[in-house]
Amino acid sequence: MKRGKRYLEAAKLVDRTKTYPLLEAVELVQKTSTVKFDASVEAAFRLNLDPRQADQNLRGAIVLPHGTGKTQKVVVIATGDKAKEAKDAGADFVGDADIIEKISKGWFDFDVIVATPDMMAQLGRLGRVLGPKGLMPNPKTGTVTMDVAKAVEEIKAGKIEYRVDKVGNIHAVVGKASFTKEQLAENIFTLYERLIQLRPSTVKGTYLRNLTVTSTMGPGIKVDRDDLREFKLKK
Repeated sequence: MKRGKRYLEAAKLVDRTKTYPLLEAVELVQKTSTVKFDASVEAAFRLNLDPRQADQNLRGAIVLPHGTGKTQKVVVIATGDKAKEAKDAGADFVGDADIIEKISKGWFDFDVIVATPDMMAQLGRLGRVLGPKGLMPNPKTGTVTMDVAKAVEEIKAGKIEYRVDKVGNIHAVVGKASFTKEQLAENIFTLYERLIQLRPSTVKGTYLRNLTVTSTMGPGIKVDRDDLREFKLKK
């Protein structure tokens, strides 16, 4: 892949043979962000997982302490009191059959769908449309729930979903380049802690093979695993 001049200049700041302490790594991410907008920062966890094994197919959601820097548009599929709770909690769009019909006709001006369990039979008919886009609500991520108000509030506060890909990696947006390095580091560490807690008992050997952080169109920077384990003691 041919790289632009700005990328090549930024890449010179990164020693590819080195792993960096977490705070140093996120500081480098900020220095190597050369785009003219507020770049997203992503963490890529390379894990020793086989997603073909049911207990190793990790999926879930977590609220990052400093959010992602992006305000998510939330649709809630619910009726009656639950619809009112969703509106009061700040949902951007609330409805039932009318919203489902609108989505079926190609409307996707939103980021997350939350639904009450009783609406999933109707919403499930859109599985072929919503599934590939990662928009189908799921109990594992807290988006199929009766507590729609809590779900909306958490998403608005910076809740992200994570899911292992077909080769055992988990990628997640953990903030913006404009965050402080401490905010980015804490977000990354929070997700790291969750993934460590979820380590399946069937995994043998090294669980976290490596962690790379990067900004939009920026070079990847590898994080030192030993420093990451000790990060909590440094805060």
